[in-house]
Amino acid sequence: EVKLVESGGGLVQAGGSLRLSCATSGFTFDDYAIGWFRQAPGKEREGVSLISEGDSNTLYAESLEGRFTISSDNAKNTVYLYMSSLKPEDSAVYYCGAGQLLRRVWTLSPDYVEHWGQGTQVTVSS
Repeated sequence: EVKLVESGGGLVQAGGSLRLSCATSGFTFDDYAIGWFRQAPGKEREGVSLISEGDSNTLYAESLEGRFTISSDNAKNTVYLYMSSLKPEDSAVYYCGAGQLLRRVWTLSPDYVEHWGQGTQVTVSS
């Protein structure tokens, strides 16, 4: 059974930083792309960043302006998202998503995610 468990969300002041973690199990880590997606109230879910250890590749949404960094630890089957210089508009539920199709298509579109975590809330106060 594929499982994705996010952690690390919370309340932070604008300009601060957070590190999210996505612990995965039930699949071969290198065969999948794993990404971070977020959804703010009243908005559609959007892709933030993607990583493929099998292809040694990362992808970021242009709107992030280089503030976020995705990384992974193969030994722990865990993906991280380090977020810095946080802004109130970064507030959202952050979801971890994974998929083999996601890796093949290599896109930040949530439509290609096959497995989702439960999400973790990030709130940035002004």
